[in-house]
This record gives sequence, C-alpha cells and structure tokens, in this order.
Amino acid sequence: MENISDSRHKGRGAKFNAANKFLANQYEPDEDAYLEDDEFPSPKIKTKYLVENAKKVINVTDSPDMRGALYVNPYQGCEHGCIYCYARNSHEYYGYSAGIDFESKIMIKKNAAELIEKKFMSKNWVCKPISLSGNTDCYQPAEKKFKITRQILEVCLKYRNPVGVLTKNALVLRDIDLLEKMADLGLVQVLFSITTFNEELRQAMEPRTVTADRRLKVMKKLYDAGIPVGVMTAPIIPGLNDHEIPKLVEAAANAGAAFAGYTVVRLNGSIAVLFEDWIRTAFPDKADKVLHQIAECHGGKLNDSRFGLRMSGEGPLAENIKSMHRIARERYMKDRRLPPMNTSGFIRDGQLNLF
Repeated sequence: MENISDSRHKGRGAKFNAANKFLANQYEPDEDAYLEDDEFPSPKIKTKYLVENAKKVINVTDSPDMRGALYVNPYQGCEHGCIYCYARNSHEYYGYSAGIDFESKIMIKKNAAELIEKKFMSKNWVCKPISLSGNTDCYQPAEKKFKITRQILEVCLKYRNPVGVLTKNALVLRDIDLLEKMADLGLVQVLFSITTFNEELRQAMEPRTVTADRRLKVMKKLYDAGIPVGVMTAPIIPGLNDHEIPKLVEAAANAGAAFAGYTVVRLNGSIAVLFEDWIRTAFPDKADKVLHQIAECHGGKLNDSRFGLRMSGEGPLAENIKSMHRIARERYMKDRRLPPMNTSGFIRDGQLNLF
C-alpha cells in the first residue's frame, strides 16, 4: 500500500478544520490541563481540555436502529483522531469544527459520575444497561489524567447497574480490578474496536490509538480475568480493510471474544470532506476506488442517514461484507454468546442491606 507522507499536523487524523454551519458556544479552556503521552505520537497542535458543567450525561437514543439504548460519554471530542469517526459532526453543535478541533479541543464532563449517581438514586430510575463510548472513546488519552470513566464504573458497581464498554485503548486494563468485580455480578461487557492489522493504515487512519495486537493482548487479559469481551470490526471501509474481516474475527476469537459486530463506514456531514482530503493525500492510488465503493454501499452517496441501512449498507458489495462477516463468526465464534446483563441486583440507595 503506497503512502505519501502528510506533514500537516503530524499526529492528527484530520489535517484542517472543516467549516461549521452552526453558531459557536463559548468554552473556557483549563489552561493547566495539557496531556502528553509517550504511548502516542505527539501532535504539533497541543490538546486543550475544556471543562463542561454538564446538566445530564445519560442520553437516550431515539434511533430506530438502537431505540431506547442509553449512552454516556465522559468526553466530547476524541484525541484518537480516527478520520472516519461519525462523532466528529457532533463537535459542531458546540461551536467547533469536526476536523482538528474535534481531536484537540476536548470537553471534560468532570461531574459525570455525580450526575449518574443522582440518576440512580431517583425513584424514577429503572435499571437498564448503560453504554460507555456511544459517541467518543471513554478510554481516550484524557482518561489517564481525569479518571472520569473509572469514577463512573465505581458508581455503577456501587448501585449494581450494568455497563457496556467500547474502546480501542489499552488504558481499560487499568480498571481491571473494578471490571472483575462487576463481571462476577454480571454487570459488564467490554468490546474492543479493531479495524486493521496493517500498521501503515492504522497509523494514518487512527493516529493516536494503540496497535491491533496490543488491543488483542488486553482483550485476552480481560478474558482470562473472567470479564466478557467482544470485538467490533468497525467501521469496514471497502477497498481498505474489508479483506481483513476473517483475520480480525479469528484473532479476536483466539483472544476470548464471544461476540463480533461490524458497521460499514458512512461519511455524513463534514466527515466526507475530511475523509476525502485524508485518503487522497495518504493513499492517492486507492482514493477513487475506495470513495466509489463507499458510495456503492450507500445508494450512490458517501453519506447515509437511512434507518435500517445506514450502518450496514446495501447492494452487492455490502452483502458481500455481510456474508464474509457472518461466515467468519460462524467459523470462529460458533455457539459463543456474551452473557446477559444482570439488572435484577440494582441497589436503589447504593447500600447493601447487611441484616
């Protein structure tokens, strides 16, 4: 795979700020909160952390694809810099760009755990699994400093409310002590997003993430500790990583995964212009083919907002991806299932009755 190096903003996925069609809201940065992590390439643009006084953090999706699912995102914006990330567009609602701003201006919801605990204490709360990282990664580099995800896990364990975690960062291993206790009570599942074994592609496409091999090693450690694990081979980008599906599923199965899911990439809103700029610079020899095949999966367009089709696509190419994934699951994960989440042990006041 031929790569042409792009020196613009090394260490970032996007190379510029796409236009924002929304009016800006104003946030004041925490000037002392900068993070440099030797684990990831150091970007030329420093990351700024903007403290948000959140009013709520548990969000209910009204999408017919996942109606009623509950999501918690401790951070808005994500330093991982994945160029394909659908969450980029949400940064525009805060007055920022989906491009470099999304990766370098991270909003920190420091009161997230407090808000969740208040919700659990409410007489109206009905115990239901919440998902961490429905939008941005809860174990992105900022978590190393702020520890908001760990605080949330502590609250969920205290009240016995189940949690699903999705990440592509090895930092999740830090919280194995909490995850083990939650797993013993049927309160947790951890999924890893793994897109490619091609390091050249990963470094260009997901510049501040750990390698696929490292994600698998962390997955195996969690599995060996009795924590249910799975994999999301997502997104599948035809012409870039679709051929890796069988290998990705097999490797995840060998690491203990009991579930494998996928989505087909879609380039809604500003993501389309960011992705096209990225691929024409990073992999010019593949750009036209990849863009054409993405459109082929979405009715001739790069974007797709159609419920029921937007995440899986349609047409012969999308069907081929679906079949390849199904065959891989049947071959490597036959009869495996993630255990159901336990919602029967919820403790309203967070205190066990000892008498």
